[in-house]
Amino acid sequence: MDTTLIFYCIIGILISEYILATTLNFLNAKRFKDTIPEDLSDVYSTEEYKKSQTYKLTNHRFGIFTSTFSILLIVSILIFGGFGWIDNLVSNFTDNTTLQSLLFFGIIMIGSDILNTPFSYYQTFVIEEKFGFNKTTLKTFITDKVKGWFMIVVLGGGILALVLWFFDWAGTNFWIYTWGLITIFTVFMNLFYSKLIVPLFNKQEPLEDGSLKSKIEAYAEKVGFELQNIFVINGSKRSTKANAYFSGFGKEKRITLYDTLINDLEEDEIVAVLAHEVGHYKKNHIIFNLATSIVLTGLMLFILSLFINNPSVSLAIGVDKTSFHAALIGFGMLYSPISEITGLLMNYVSRTFEYQADDFAKNTFSGTPLVTSLKKLSKNSLSNLTPHPAYVFMHYSHPPLKDRIRNLKA
Repeated sequence: MDTTLIFYCIIGILISEYILATTLNFLNAKRFKDTIPEDLSDVYSTEEYKKSQTYKLTNHRFGIFTSTFSILLIVSILIFGGFGWIDNLVSNFTDNTTLQSLLFFGIIMIGSDILNTPFSYYQTFVIEEKFGFNKTTLKTFITDKVKGWFMIVVLGGGILALVLWFFDWAGTNFWIYTWGLITIFTVFMNLFYSKLIVPLFNKQEPLEDGSLKSKIEAYAEKVGFELQNIFVINGSKRSTKANAYFSGFGKEKRITLYDTLINDLEEDEIVAVLAHEVGHYKKNHIIFNLATSIVLTGLMLFILSLFINNPSVSLAIGVDKTSFHAALIGFGMLYSPISEITGLLMNYVSRTFEYQADDFAKNTFSGTPLVTSLKKLSKNSLSNLTPHPAYVFMHYSHPPLKDRIRNLKA
């Protein structure tokens, strides 16, 4: 396989993805000033709509700036041999190939995060602050970064070390053992993420006894949903935006409410939101998404096994010797178009699942409080009520608000 051809394929993929993303963002931004659909006329007042338009435009311009910076950075690294320089650095530090790979990825991942920290800071403390969303303190911001790096080193480094051991032991068949490892890890995280990882960043407490808890328990009993774990998370520690999510399955399933959600919505609206989440569980969406993720991971690892020993892939990114870490970087860039396609399919399925979960909530509880809750949540987050269809097709995992409401009222 020709090294030069692979190099230009990588550059072409990166630039094509940048052009596509920029075009979609431009088309979406052109819709910011569209008239709000009649179904959503009560979401924003005139003043609030102007604020939402300004918020969306600010994020659009900032997104163009950050994506342009990213594409220029990665193309420059490829053209001027940045990956080769990092490889030489770690090779001079140690002769152990496993340690070389760990250091190589550690430098790239933590270095990338450091480079993106100013953008993250600006997003949080300038944009989100300006529009009244930010509740993050500088101390929390820095602490989150340190904890994130710790997880990269411990979890990411541990898994990568095992993958490298599989590669040394099983050769190109390493993908089978790696697939098994990632499958076990994925299932484990689905079961225990809320117990083990979330507490590192947020405080979670059981929902207090009261009318809200009684209504939730009564609904759960009505639909035959065994529920013992209802938690409230201090989302207001970082943002005024509200959310709720379902995690785990079997005895480990739990529903988590943001404290901002409890403050923003009426009790029946909260139950309606939870009915939607229960719908995902009852319709086996959780299991489907988990199984699909595992299958797609297996596909990716199998294709990776075909490339991993090809010296042309390493040479294409500027590393002058065949190495697992260089081949993995090159493969990741070459695989991104396939990832985009599978992402499109998963988004389509996800939007279908959202309609099904809405229907479940409507049929087992009520559609009206779910409609009002969706409108309130959209208003409070200054969300885009008039997205471009192409942008929705490419990026939305949930249907636009107007479509969800029309479905709920049907």
